[in-house]
Amino acid sequence: MRTNYKRILLKLSGESLMGGQGYGIDPQRVGEYARQIKEAAQSGVEIAIVIGGGNIFRGLAGAAHGVDRVKGDQMGMLATVINSLALSSALESIGQPAQVFTAVNMFPIGEYYSKWKAIDAMRAGKVAIIAGGTGNPFFTTDTGAALRGIEVEADVMLKGTRVDGIYTADPEKDPTATKFDEISYDEIYTRGLKVMDLTATTMCKENKLPIIVFDMDTVGNLARVLSGENIGTLVSPK
Repeated sequence: MRTNYKRILLKLSGESLMGGQGYGIDPQRVGEYARQIKEAAQSGVEIAIVIGGGNIFRGLAGAAHGVDRVKGDQMGMLATVINSLALSSALESIGQPAQVFTAVNMFPIGEYYSKWKAIDAMRAGKVAIIAGGTGNPFFTTDTGAALRGIEVEADVMLKGTRVDGIYTADPEKDPTATKFDEISYDEIYTRGLKVMDLTATTMCKENKLPIIVFDMDTVGNLARVLSGENIGTLVSPK
C-alpha cells in the first residue's frame, strides 16, 4: 500500500466499537479495526490513536442524571482506557506491536503519556494508543485527539466515524443532506456543523493540522484514505 503520510493521528469513535451491539465492545469490530491498522503500520505509516469512550460511559450523559461532572468525565476517561486496552490486545494478537499511554498516571495499565515516548514507540514500529483524553474534565476526546495529533507532529488527523464524511445536515436524519468533498475550518463554524467540538476544531485550525472525516466501519477504507483516495471530507484552511 502506497501512502501520502508519514505519521497520522487516528481518532476512533467509542460508539463504533459497539458494532451491532447496544453497549460495550464488539470483538468482530475491534478485530476489523486491528487488521486495517496493522496493514497501515506495515506500509510504513507511524500511527497514534485516540479512542472515545461513548460505548461505555459519557461524562455529559452522567451529569444529566446527577453524576458530578468532574467525576463523570473521569469515568469517561477510564472508558477510553478500557477501549484502548481492547484495541492494543487485538493488535498484538495479530502480530502488530502496540503500546498504551495514559493521560494520567495509571502504571502498569499503561505508560504515562509524553510526546517523546509516544514518538519513540511509533518510530520503533509500535502503534501508540493514547488514552484518557487530555487528562482533564470538561474536554472531549476530540479535543484530546487534536492535542495529541499536534503534539506528536502528525501530518493529518483521520477521524473515523459511522458516516462517510461531513454533510450539510445529519445524513442519518435528513435524506436531503449533501456531502462536502472539502470544507474549511471557518465554514464549519459558520454553518454550525457538528464535526468536532469547537475547541478541537480551533486547535487544528491554529496549528494547521488537516482533518479527514471518513467511514472507518467499512473494511478497507483506512487504506483508501491513506493512499489519497477521495472517499471522505477534507477539512483544511482555504
